[in-house]
Amino acid sequence: MDSEERYGQRVVWAVVDTGIGPLLLAATGQGLVNVVFHATDEVRDKALERLASRLGAEPVEEPGSPLLAEAIRQLDAYFAGERNSFELPLDWSLISGFNREVLRELATTVPFGTVVGYGDLAGRVGQPGAAQAVGMAMGANPLPVVVPCHRVVESGGGIGGFGGGLETKRRLLALEGVLPEPLF
Repeated sequence: MDSEERYGQRVVWAVVDTGIGPLLLAATGQGLVNVVFHATDEVRDKALERLASRLGAEPVEEPGSPLLAEAIRQLDAYFAGERNSFELPLDWSLISGFNREVLRELATTVPFGTVVGYGDLAGRVGQPGAAQAVGMAMGANPLPVVVPCHRVVESGGGIGGFGGGLETKRRLLALEGVLPEPLF
């Protein structure tokens, strides 16, 4: 009996090329479960090991999987400037508690082309003093781009940090019209 049969979980993955470099996408029967930036071989292998450990099933490379097809289509449209929001089933099983609450709030209340401060987002979930914890939640986001942690910035106008790197955050914000396109 393999792990998929034992746990009833199937995890499929693919690496897709995007305007910000290769992204690893992974999905279960519940929905998209993970998006990983800069999916070089080394990054991909580490991410797949973490997924196997956390989900109890060995991820299977399956770029043509119906579980991934809509996510790939919507991400392609987003990076082509043809889509402003994602309408995908999401599997939130890699995150819980405060982090999940903050990320769900972000996903549902901060639309394309807008930004929110860390402290403002903390206030929206009833924890006005938790700006630093919101930053930690953004860093733990298993679904970046789709759950748009790049839209969370410093209240003083700074760009803030970003797990995918500041240049990636700048590119995503430029794509959404929040920042000017880089000159080169």
